[in-house]
Parts: sequence; structure tokens; C-alpha cells
Amino acid sequence: MLFAGAGGPALYRRQGVRSTRYPARRAPPPGRRQRLRAHWADRHALLRFGFWLLSRGTTLLAACVALYVFNGLLIGWVDAHEVPLGETSPAVVHPQWCAWPLSLTGLTVIGAAAGYVIIEQIHAHHARELDDVLDEPRRLAEPPPPASGSGG
Repeated sequence: MLFAGAGGPALYRRQGVRSTRYPARRAPPPGRRQRLRAHWADRHALLRFGFWLLSRGTTLLAACVALYVFNGLLIGWVDAHEVPLGETSPAVVHPQWCAWPLSLTGLTVIGAAAGYVIIEQIHAHHARELDDVLDEPRRLAEPPPPASGSGG
């Protein structure tokens, strides 16, 4: 015999019926900390350059930004912008002692980034084997077979 409280959620769970009187509780949505932790754990799925930027490149980027800000305050923001790009020589900027490291850093970082992009494009286009690539011009260089058929 069932007692008076037997018609509650326990009875519905035993029978597999969902009660509208007692709605099922859902897990709360993940908080900001959990979402950030999940995104940080997914960093290994990034491309090599993206992973490097997140893992080791942040210190290099922070040093470059600090050097840029330091030079901007000493030599002026226009010169601090033009020196790393090579538009202005560090020899004509005063004081020169801080413009030379900025120039070398700018040329190195810009050159490295451009070189990386070029290398990645080359690797992306090397998906085909060399023999397959060379067979295509050889096939096109062969004379067409003679036309067979009556030309009457």
C-alpha cells in the first residue's frame, strides 16, 4: 500500500515519466572561468604559429611593445613608427642609442613574420608529389595521337 507522499517525484522517476510538477534540473551554464579554461586547453588545436604566439610569443611581443613605447616616448611616435619599418634611418634620429635596437627588432620581426607566411604557403602547395607535377607538362608536350576515322 502506498502512503500519501508516494505520488511525488520518486514515483515518476521509477516509472520513467517526467513530472511537470517537478521539472528536471539542468546543469548551470559554464562560468567565465570554465569557458576560459576550456579555450586555453584547446590551444593545442591551433596552427603552429598561433600556438607559438600564445605559448612563447607573448613574452617576445611584450618586449617589442615595451621597446616601441619606450622609443615613442624618447624619439617621438612618428619616428618610433618609421624606424622599425625602415622608412627612417636610426642614424638620423636622436637619441640614436635607443633607435638602433628598435630598428633591428622591427626588421627581424617583420622579416620573420613574412618568411613564416611564405614558408607556410609553400608547404600548403607541396601537397602533390613532384612526379605528379612533372607528369602534367610531359603529357601536354606529347603530340596528339593521329585522328582515326574516315574523312570522306
